[in-house]
Amino acid sequence: MKRDSITPELAAARALDFVSEGQIVGLGSGRAAGAFVRALAERVRAGLHIRGVPTSGRTASLATELGIPLVDLDSIESIDIAFDGADEVAEPTLDMVKGLGGAMLRERVVAAAAKQWVILVGVDKVSPVLGTRGVLPVEVVPFAATFCRRRLADLGLQSELRRANGPIVVTDNGNNILDCQIGPLTDPAGMNHSIRAIPGVVETGFFLAMNPIVLVQDGESVRELRRPG
Repeated sequence: MKRDSITPELAAARALDFVSEGQIVGLGSGRAAGAFVRALAERVRAGLHIRGVPTSGRTASLATELGIPLVDLDSIESIDIAFDGADEVAEPTLDMVKGLGGAMLRERVVAAAAKQWVILVGVDKVSPVLGTRGVLPVEVVPFAATFCRRRLADLGLQSELRRANGPIVVTDNGNNILDCQIGPLTDPAGMNHSIRAIPGVVETGFFLAMNPIVLVQDGESVRELRRPG
């Protein structure tokens, strides 16, 4: 799988401009989100009062270690703003692939609960056509992992069960992840629909037709992307 090559620390610092006193803040998972959590923690130590909603156990542990107070999604009505990374962002549509960090299900829930959603990426993650970076994660229930692999193959998608130095990766939801090999896509929405129709599929890494603000770190500068219209 292709992994991050740029940690967008400048974008994380810029993202702090979107945070206000007293907000409930969604905290994504992965390298970019981790950079934001660290930057946010500095503001909290300086006196900013916010509460965070983490999208993974890993993010919850990091936030707790750094002194960011957390709140359960069950105990709030909505999230003011959420911050996350992405594995690929297509410009100008801002359709995305996420999930190399293994938390796309909870990330989607938090994004849906948030009034505003900010994505932090390095310029290496921006592509002209979704699928260019070559990997689409699909979360599946363990019982159906082999069945789902076969059905994905019927769709022309070769996949591998994600492992971490041998053991099978298990998500915070108790599921497995199939990493599908893809290329540039002409109809990601159609592919997403076909994958989701497979019994046993819980979530895909496609984040389509959403309305994020994307902060792209390119060298020593950060540019802001918004969806046309």
